[in-house]
Amino acid sequence: MMFNSSVTPHGFRVGVHKPSYTVPNFRGPAEIRPLGQNDAGATVDNARNFPDGPVVEKGAHWIYEIVNPLVFRGATYIDSSWAKARADNPDMIRIAPRRECSLSGVLAQHCGPEKLRAALQELPPPVLYDLAANSTDADELVLLAENCCRFIHGDDGLVTGLRYVEKNGSMRADIDDFELFETIANNPFLPDIYKEVMVLRPGVQGGSEIVGDFRQDTTHVYEYLRRNSYIPWGHFSANMAEDAIRYQTSDLNEIDMRGLRHLYYQRSYATLAGQFGVNVEVCDRTMSEDELEQLRLSIVRALAQDNNKENEKKQSATLWGWNFGYDFSGSGYRLHASHQMIHQQYAMVPERVTTLDGGDMAAYGCGDLVADTIAGYRRAYDRDFFADYVSAIRTNTRMDGRDLPASLVVYEDASVMIFVPKAQVSQWELQIMVIADAAGVPVGNIVEADSRVRAAIDAAILRVQHIFAAMGAKMVTSIEYPKRIGACNGQRLLYAFLPKLPWSMGAFSEAQLRFISGHFPEDFARACRYRMTEGR
Repeated sequence: MMFNSSVTPHGFRVGVHKPSYTVPNFRGPAEIRPLGQNDAGATVDNARNFPDGPVVEKGAHWIYEIVNPLVFRGATYIDSSWAKARADNPDMIRIAPRRECSLSGVLAQHCGPEKLRAALQELPPPVLYDLAANSTDADELVLLAENCCRFIHGDDGLVTGLRYVEKNGSMRADIDDFELFETIANNPFLPDIYKEVMVLRPGVQGGSEIVGDFRQDTTHVYEYLRRNSYIPWGHFSANMAEDAIRYQTSDLNEIDMRGLRHLYYQRSYATLAGQFGVNVEVCDRTMSEDELEQLRLSIVRALAQDNNKENEKKQSATLWGWNFGYDFSGSGYRLHASHQMIHQQYAMVPERVTTLDGGDMAAYGCGDLVADTIAGYRRAYDRDFFADYVSAIRTNTRMDGRDLPASLVVYEDASVMIFVPKAQVSQWELQIMVIADAAGVPVGNIVEADSRVRAAIDAAILRVQHIFAAMGAKMVTSIEYPKRIGACNGQRLLYAFLPKLPWSMGAFSEAQLRFISGHFPEDFARACRYRMTEGR
């Protein structure tokens, strides 16, 4: 089978569909009916839906087909007519700001405070869920919260905690409707003390142990162990703490991002150190940046000395992801993350997993799919995939041929590149590629990333999230595509950032890995550069 990627030794390969066709008409008698009337009183009917004879399309809009550079990610289709409008005005690429919403404000114009409170209590659940998710009225959200669970209040009337009751032999918060409770608690407009008491105070969401933390200036991050993990070394979550509330990515600063990522690096390196027999001298405190780097270097040295290619420790991989943004619809569908408070999750993936019959099989890691692309490209062209991919990005040309900016690069420094994929799998996808080398070899995972590269990655992730916040994105999935520890295949570390858009949540096309876009990637890059605030 032909290796099918848009990356070639000569740049990006782009297909174009120029639809022109005739459709035989097998319909029976026309069923022409009135649809209504226009302003002049003339009847408007559906006659155009019942043509006589074959339907002839002489020239529909061109559709560009771009196979993803990473072959496992399908293909993207760009409607030229939609994209032209955004090429003319890239500022169209945005989501409108959240509108103020207060049902209490409306009801207060028609009834007194007591009837208003009673009305809120009697709202049907779907209306309550939507109000809990969309209200911008802090007092209204407090009323909803007080109605759905029991709080403890101090002598001054301020909330201090939750009321607990015994259920099935354990103490549980006295909550009437858990989905409503969570949706209220995840609304950014709820007063911070209620956020803390309902979902942020350590222990309020369960018994997950805190096994690390990061504190600096106004930044405070907890590291929780998630015990219910299939990962052999456990999986972890770095959560902003109750005294450093961050419900919006626009609220994140450089130290916040550094703290979230520091815990990821620290845990990953400590796990690898245990596999390699490297001593971790730090205990009961957070490693300094220098200590973290020294531990990484010790792992690199141990890796170089390990000549046993079959050893599991040599081919494990990191796993990192971040679901930002919570939403819950009145119909009962949770639309994204488990909670709004910013948190990132991570673990280590083994090389092999035992099968039921006593054998073993390869353990899945998403970075392995990138490795497969590299291998397929080598077989097809006898060339290095990432060398040609970077070259294609740097020499990109517009598919529409217009004399407009053609760069896909949003930001670049000596270590990282933020760019728009030629074939986006989310209409607003951005990626970070590490372009730095370590000892002449591409940096493919965080073990190969020194302090300078790690700092550049962290700053780039923050930059991407700030761009999305400026564009109005409310829900963003972020993932890492790492190379296996110890692998030598030219793979570069990649991060993908995938906003969910209110008009494009995904359907059967996306399930087939056919992604529809309404803009050219070059114009999305223009919009991102305009929205970028850092370094201006």
